[in-house]
Amino acid sequence: GADIPLAVLYPAHGDERTEHFGPYSLDVATDAAPADGVYPLVVVSHGHSGTPWAYRELAKHLALSGFVVALPAHTGNTRTDNTLAGTAANLANRPRHLTLTIDAVLADATLGPHVRRDGVAVIGHSIGGYTALAAAGGLPWTGPYERKDSTALPEPVPVTPDARIRSLVLLNPATFWFIAGSLRPVHVPILLRTGEKDEVTPIEHAHKIIEGVAEPALVEHQDIPGAGHFAFMSKFPPEMTRPNFKPSQDPEGFDRASIQPAFFAD
Repeated sequence: GADIPLAVLYPAHGDERTEHFGPYSLDVATDAAPADGVYPLVVVSHGHSGTPWAYRELAKHLALSGFVVALPAHTGNTRTDNTLAGTAANLANRPRHLTLTIDAVLADATLGPHVRRDGVAVIGHSIGGYTALAAAGGLPWTGPYERKDSTALPEPVPVTPDARIRSLVLLNPATFWFIAGSLRPVHVPILLRTGEKDEVTPIEHAHKIIEGVAEPALVEHQDIPGAGHFAFMSKFPPEMTRPNFKPSQDPEGFDRASIQPAFFAD
């Protein structure tokens, strides 16, 4: 299969400097030695046609708080390669990317010894929320968009759950591909955050999760007043912030930067 680009942020010794990742920048100590200790692993699953660097401030906050943060780019569904968008292959590949990412981090000669083996968390935004749920045991089915034929029947998406995933953070998750009973096998704690004004994956997607998992008490949900679908992403560079680029825009009267400190603290 195709390679999966992967970046990892982690607690480290070293002086930071501004590095550029495509149009995005972040102050990091590139290739610095990991700080002494063993840290929990978090994997971030980005949204449709996206990039993990759109969550760079969250990732850095987690690394500074004592987490190893893996940032895979879902090949075939990124801002630079969206060739698999709307396909069953993309639905199958995305959860597999999470497993391959966990494998790679744990096997890394430098980072592996600093990563705990007793539980991985996945943060998923939009279709990244689908990705997290599928990798944690959800049973997805193809939808009309993937089938390309309105008369074709839904088909199960082949996904192998990863038992190392022990908790999820779902941000405006997309759940189109889960039907009745599909989420019953998901038995992990879920931190669920949604935006009141999300028009892409409205509140019904959250309700499907809360009502669909075996233990609804494991889901902690907050709906953020005034927030849209992209509220949990980092602010975009000025040259990318424009009305015709929806991920850079918030609903009128809302500023994503205003909610992110409290969100990061969660």
